[in-house]
Amino acid sequence: MALVVQKYGGSSVSDVDAMRRVARRIVATRQAGNTVVVVVSAMGDTTDDLLDQAAALTTDAPAREMDILLSAGERISMALLAMAVTELGVPARAYTGAQAGVLTDSKYGKASIVGVLPERVARSIQTGAVAIVAGFQGINEVEDTTTLGRGGSDTTAVALAAALNADVCEIYTDVDGLFTADPRIVPTAKRIESLSSEETLELAAHGAKILHLRAVEYARRFGVPLHVRSSFSDKTGTWIYDGRREGAFVPSVVAAQLDDVVAADTDSADSAGSAASAASPEDAAAPEAAGAAPASPSDPAGLDDGPSASVVDTAHRNAIAARAQARPRPSAKEDHVEAPVISGIAHDRSQDKITLVGVPDVPGAAARIFAIVAGTDANIDMIVQDVSAEGTGLTNISFTCPDGDSATAREALEAAREELGFRSLHFNPDIGILSLVGAGMRSNPGVSARLFGSLSEAGVNIHMISTSEIRISVVVDDAVLDEAVRAVHSAFGLDAQAAEAVVYGGTGR
Repeated sequence: MALVVQKYGGSSVSDVDAMRRVARRIVATRQAGNTVVVVVSAMGDTTDDLLDQAAALTTDAPAREMDILLSAGERISMALLAMAVTELGVPARAYTGAQAGVLTDSKYGKASIVGVLPERVARSIQTGAVAIVAGFQGINEVEDTTTLGRGGSDTTAVALAAALNADVCEIYTDVDGLFTADPRIVPTAKRIESLSSEETLELAAHGAKILHLRAVEYARRFGVPLHVRSSFSDKTGTWIYDGRREGAFVPSVVAAQLDDVVAADTDSADSAGSAASAASPEDAAAPEAAGAAPASPSDPAGLDDGPSASVVDTAHRNAIAARAQARPRPSAKEDHVEAPVISGIAHDRSQDKITLVGVPDVPGAAARIFAIVAGTDANIDMIVQDVSAEGTGLTNISFTCPDGDSATAREALEAAREELGFRSLHFNPDIGILSLVGAGMRSNPGVSARLFGSLSEAGVNIHMISTSEIRISVVVDDAVLDEAVRAVHSAFGLDAQAAEAVVYGGTGR
């Protein structure tokens, strides 16, 4: 028997018929002998509708109340889906993020998970029921509802999978997995059978929207195998797994206070009679947790409105540990003789480019510039500094940031022009970023030459270049981005009808 965590996005539960289809899949997974935990997003456009209603009432909604409002969408989904599963003869219990033990900080609207205490979920699946959890939400130290921001439901699913030591976290969406490029731009794009989490992180960070960066990083950190699949078919999707796990998530005694969440080891001889709960993956790595003394067995206030009890008992804990040692693992790319040179191409139209012209080329100039940008909460992607113009002592600095952040960043920089000493600010919203990703880049020369050659042949000019060990990103004009993606996809032999192997020439990266 495997413990499977399944996450269903809004398109998978968009209406009643979709709910029934998802319920049948859940029941089929349960009847195959698996233990099932489900995380569900809000139905279809529910979140957008709630945002519109709030906007009709106020232009300055309190962040706390907005989180209470927006968490309603997932609560509706979890309750309806639990009803649909129960109707098919399998018991199901619905839980809010708070009831499922998802603990967060207090950054309303974009909270981070600081701990997971899934006691009620563990108790539910011990009885043979399916636990259905509202994604995208949790509870903070003052017992307020919080929402997790973009990718919140994916992150909820991975966090629960890690805390419960699940065999796999299945992310169900409306596509058949991750592809070598966006099939809407490249009709010949192929489904990728498996990826390392490192490659997936690069793809997610540079435009691939199927998985959110936060969820992938969480899975990588705690060794949770991910399986991206379509909820509309039975096709095999894309496996994301590195073939390693940073220790089994054996439940431990957890001390939870209103102003802190810490974990303590339970390997002591008297642990059999102590209260146990599934430890938070965030806590497991927290330096302040070292040496923390266990508290009393009661749950923190607000996390569980049921009876306080030792809900993850010793037998269940031992079963989880045994399963962690014996479970089969999906093959990772590192198990193959050699990883494909290029795994896929991501593209991103959500970035703007800002260039500061005539920046004094002196120590600390960049630090002052980006401290001002950081003060606006803008995220930075690519940064390029030109070579200083000889004899002038001036240089140019360009960077890209999300289009939603660029206006405040520009305003702050313009306001500080005299302080920073730059001559002018140039702004370009009409850019696109193309990113070539593949672990095989490390050992195959000539990737850069082929990339730039294919763009040259397509008549595509490059504005900026950024690299990592397994990625090359280029900024181009938005108008030619689609053509650039198609040209590079073909040049690297990623088209479905192309040969599987591509020979690379030249030297250097």
